[in-house]
Order: sequence, then structure tokens, then C-alpha cells
Amino acid sequence: QVQLMESGGDSVQAGGSLRLSCRVTGTIISKICMAWLRQVPGKAREPVAAASRGGGSTIYADSVKGRFTISQDDAEDAVYLQMDSLQPEDSATYYCAADYCGYGTVRQFRPLYSFRGQGTQVVVSS
Repeated sequence: QVQLMESGGDSVQAGGSLRLSCRVTGTIISKICMAWLRQVPGKAREPVAAASRGGGSTIYADSVKGRFTISQDDAEDAVYLQMDSLQPEDSATYYCAADYCGYGTVRQFRPLYSFRGQGTQVVVSS
């Protein structure tokens, strides 16, 4: 059973940075495609960033493009989300998500991910 555990959420001032981490257990990260999602209370969960199997290609939501970076460390079975130039509208609960997938360039977010962590909260104040 794949399990995902996020960490790194915090409260920061606008313009600041945070790095979220997600540890993967129950499988090895090289077998799965990773993503980060976020959700604000009362709104639908939305994809933020995703990586191809192996992390060779990435995609981002337009709202975070140029500010957020997804990366992974296969040796650590971990995926990260570096968030820079944070804005109050980035405040949300951030979830690590994953699914088994084949190799290839990631071109779009999956409509559904089979595995998701419990979330870590990010609060950005103005």
C-alpha cells in the first residue's frame, strides 16, 4: 500500500518561501508519477504541479508557474515542492499525490490520483 506523508507547511509572510516535502513508503518513487494538489475550504481541490515518472518532465498550474518547482529524490523516495514568492492566495492545505504510471512526458494533470497524503497547511499573510 502506497503511503504519502507531507511536511513543511507553515505560516509565512507574502513574498516568502517554503519547501514542502513528501515521503513515499510502500513502493519506490521510480515506479510512480508524483503531484502536488491544494485545497481551500469550500473550494475544489486543484492540481498545482506534477512530474513524470522519474521526474524528467514537469507541469504547473498557471497560477504558480515560475514560482513553484516540483522535484524528487529517488534515493530518498521523496518529492518536494519549492514555493517562492508566496502570495496570500497560495494559502491552502497542500497534498502530495501519486499514481502508478508509465514513462513519458507529462502533458496534463491526471483527473484522479490513486494515492494522496493527509496534507500540510500553508498560510501566507499579507
